[in-house]
Amino acid sequence: MDNPLTRRKFLKTSGAVLAAPAILSSKSPNSRVRLASVGVGGKGWVDLNGAAYTCEVAALCDINHSGTSRKGGMSGAREEWAKANVYADWREMLEKEKGKIDAITVSTPDHMHAPVTMTALKMGIATYTQKPLTRTVAEARAITKAAAKAGVSTQMGNQHHSASNYRALHHIVQSGALGKIKVAHTWSNRPVWPQGIDRPKGSDPIPKGFNWDLWLGVAPERPYKKDIYAPFKWRGWYDFGAGALGDMGCHIIDPVVWSLELGPAKSVQYAGPKPKPETFPANEVLTYRFPGTRFTAGQEITMTWSDGGKKPSPAGSHLPKGLKLPSQGVLLIGEEGTLLTPHGGKLPSLYPLEKFKDYKMPELPRWNHYDIWVDGVKTGKAPNSNFSYAGPLCETVLLGVIASRVPNKELLWNPNELKFSNSEKANSYIREDYRKGWEVEGLG
Repeated sequence: MDNPLTRRKFLKTSGAVLAAPAILSSKSPNSRVRLASVGVGGKGWVDLNGAAYTCEVAALCDINHSGTSRKGGMSGAREEWAKANVYADWREMLEKEKGKIDAITVSTPDHMHAPVTMTALKMGIATYTQKPLTRTVAEARAITKAAAKAGVSTQMGNQHHSASNYRALHHIVQSGALGKIKVAHTWSNRPVWPQGIDRPKGSDPIPKGFNWDLWLGVAPERPYKKDIYAPFKWRGWYDFGAGALGDMGCHIIDPVVWSLELGPAKSVQYAGPKPKPETFPANEVLTYRFPGTRFTAGQEITMTWSDGGKKPSPAGSHLPKGLKLPSQGVLLIGEEGTLLTPHGGKLPSLYPLEKFKDYKMPELPRWNHYDIWVDGVKTGKAPNSNFSYAGPLCETVLLGVIASRVPNKELLWNPNELKFSNSEKANSYIREDYRKGWEVEGLG
């Protein structure tokens, strides 16, 4: 486990927390944090185990009690934490465990992130929510405000924010080694699930132990189809996910927003296949325009996002001719050099190689993203990707998610009014109604 004093020193001095409260509500540093988890299969299994390392697991919730969940699931969780109370409905869990739990991990499909998170925040429960923090822009704004009011430890599950490579990127950019940044490119090899498809006809029998109604939650009712939505392919559907950008943008766009200290985007524009009625495009290129900052070369900076096999052009960079870009990554083109960082752990490379051959890369150990959050519960110090930072980051990512549904138009964003000034169609996707009976105060 990383030394918490080292982490706290970073949180105080690095600028990682933007507009975060200095002091949050906290427990005694020596007390055991009582943890609940919503979603304990797949990534939920990873989150549960990551947080449980320093917590007491008090309650477990998953809509799948069949014993066949991915990566452990409810059967594995029951075996590992036999004393924890078990639920299928997160609403019942929060009601019955009221006053008994201190913290919660939320690792559901995207459409259920905001409902669970908002309810937990209003109950004063410290919350770790998977990325993207929410599925809609309005939810992101509401959760950001609710977290500030709740004053509890929060953390979004963009764990690479704590990794050595993106922290090194942040250091390099803010040290001025590249000069002012002229343009930024981000890209991913996602989706690795179907997108750009139509809904299949008919329905299939619902597996025993799998509660389809609870899985749908706030989303509109639709028939169950085997292996079309659950357990993994929901990311490609508008009602449940946020596509390739929603999945990876909170990871890969994060270091650009963080290091350049970018505020809200001025505009975003999509280029790609004609949108399908219910699923995200198979590939896309998005162009964001942001107001310039002290780290950019002009009064405005452009950032592109590419996915589905698309990669950016390195035109204007200092990269050697013929250099193959990694499958996912960040490319920052500065006045005096270019930075290339593959997503997933490898440290940045600086170009031209001859110019930077003696450059000393900062030595930054990887931190435990879960530990930082739990440490915040105990000490009252805001984690590095708390919702005051993660909420606006998610909002930026979700502007691109909306743009993919409104092709061939530069959408002009007004963050103060939470609307686009030139597209009512785009505005219709900023917030979406919840299914009757699933309303959550302040959302939907």
